[in-house]
Amino acid sequence: MVEWIVPETPGKFSRDATRMRPAEPSVGKLLARGVRHLLRQFDFVAMDEISPCRGLRVDVMAVGPKGEIWIVECKSTIADFTSDHKWTGYLGYCDRFFWAVDPAFPTQLLPSNEGVIIADGFDAELARWGDEHVLRAARRKMLLIKFARTAVLRFQRESAESPYGSGNRR
Repeated sequence: MVEWIVPETPGKFSRDATRMRPAEPSVGKLLARGVRHLLRQFDFVAMDEISPCRGLRVDVMAVGPKGEIWIVECKSTIADFTSDHKWTGYLGYCDRFFWAVDPAFPTQLLPSNEGVIIADGFDAELARWGDEHVLRAARRKMLLIKFARTAVLRFQRESAESPYGSGNRR
């Protein structure tokens, strides 16, 4: 869903102060967009900001053609990385875990046993593969169902908010 902001000063962004423009995406959202482009090259479908369980929210979760589940955490600054203490909890919810950072981020700070993706708002590059954490079948099934249901619910919500109708075409 697009977030809109109104210019604070008339004429600053347009001649008409009543016109609205889209809000600038955060660095994390831009990294996630680049990551999604990379994951499509691996035949993965990805979704931003999904909760694998209560109390955890991952930046990007992706599902591969064989049901593999990858989680990517996007970090825009060193402070953002050092303040994240929940990431080890994500390891039990994915087959592979990756950090996504911009090209200026010092990757030597990232744990060496997890993957690294260098990203920007347009694309990304896989810099390092991480260790594989094979999920148990029951947890994989639960995550795949959660992923599918979340995707459909988001689609339905966006379709309902669209000025073009529900998306149900004949």
